[in-house]
Amino acid sequence: MKHVSYRLEDGIGRLTLNRPERHNALVPELLADIREALARCREDQPPALIVDAAGKSFSTGGDVAGFYDTPRPLRRDYAANVVGELNRTIIDLLNLPVPTIAAVHGLVTGGSIGLVLACDLVVLGPKASFAPWYTVVGYSPDGGWTALLPERIGRARALDIQLTNRSLGAEEAHQSGLGQYLTDAGEELARAWTLANQIRARQPGSVARTLRLNRPDPGQVAGALEQEYHQFLEQIVTDEADQGMAAFLGRKA
Repeated sequence: MKHVSYRLEDGIGRLTLNRPERHNALVPELLADIREALARCREDQPPALIVDAAGKSFSTGGDVAGFYDTPRPLRRDYAANVVGELNRTIIDLLNLPVPTIAAVHGLVTGGSIGLVLACDLVVLGPKASFAPWYTVVGYSPDGGWTALLPERIGRARALDIQLTNRSLGAEEAHQSGLGQYLTDAGEELARAWTLANQIRARQPGSVARTLRLNRPDPGQVAGALEQEYHQFLEQIVTDEADQGMAAFLGRKA
């Protein structure tokens, strides 16, 4: 795996997004690596899995340059690959029979929010922030902004953030329920390890049943993600998507 590392540390699983030079932006290769890591985790069955990221950002969503530089006749297929693989990754996380803990620092933009929303527990650093950018760049929401976020923070707040492209900072994300824990700078991973060890000390059968009863239903989520997928594919080949991406990238449309 080139863009992700996965290993067991003291028996706890750890999956690290490792494309820091591109702020862990979502490209097909990175998503494929995440899915391979999750498959290994399913085989290992650790008591918990921590999901974190290298570099300054947790993940900045789809690579806008990747979409823009793909000629429009081919862009729908490229988008289908990226968004489809992201949706499958989210469902893999929801189906993983292991408690998952996201340790989030820095920016989370676009579809990358799905990697956080699909985790069972979320630890936020003080500079963690979430922003959609869809109505600025000319995209349609993906990654669970409509399929998962409203259940966490409420539909009205989720809609406000998406329409106005308002950033959700760490404090508000914590207060609204997107993340259960808010830490000091640099303490995200340490808190995640503490939580993982607390879970390890609990009865595994009880933990497994608790997960099954509390997680969002993967079948329902998959249906909602499918709607996001089709809307995204229609929007990505429009003139306004071209114009929005060019402005975002500082290029001439």
